[in-house]
Amino acid sequence: MKIILMRHGEAEYQTEPDSQRNLTELGQQQAAETAQYIVENYNPDVFVVSPYVRAQQTLQALIALKPDVPVKVHSDITPDDDAMQALHGLMDMEGECVVVVCHMPIVAKMAALLTAETPEPYQLAEARVFEAELIAADLGNEVERYVPKQHG
Repeated sequence: MKIILMRHGEAEYQTEPDSQRNLTELGQQQAAETAQYIVENYNPDVFVVSPYVRAQQTLQALIALKPDVPVKVHSDITPDDDAMQALHGLMDMEGECVVVVCHMPIVAKMAALLTAETPEPYQLAEARVFEAELIAADLGNEVERYVPKQHG
C-alpha cells in the first residue's frame, strides 16, 4: 500500500488559537499544486486529516479533484500529538493509497517512524510517499517526495 504524508500549506501567523489558523493565498496555491501532483500520480482511497483549520483547508484542494474519496478526521494528528499513537490510529485504514494531511512536527515524526530513520522537517505542503505492507513502525520505505513552490 501507499501512504502519503502531507503537510498543510502556508498558514497565517496569528498566535491564538493555533487550531484556527487559516491558509494564506500562497498556502492555498501550495495545497492545490501538491493535490494536483498526488491525483496525477496516485489513486487515493481515503483522506485522513487533522481537525485544525489549515489542514482542513489544505484537504479541500484534494477534495476538489477527488470529491468521491471518503474523508476521516483524526484528532490525534495535530502538531504536538504523539507520533506513535497517531501511526497506530491509522493502522485500521483500508485501501491501497491513504493520504494523511497534518502538521509539523508530527508529520516528520510519523515519516521517521515508518522508515526507522531520523525525523526530517517537511516543507510547506510537501508530500512524501511511502510503500508498506501495512501502516506500522519500521515497515515503510520512502519512494518519492513532492515539494511545491515555497515563496510567492
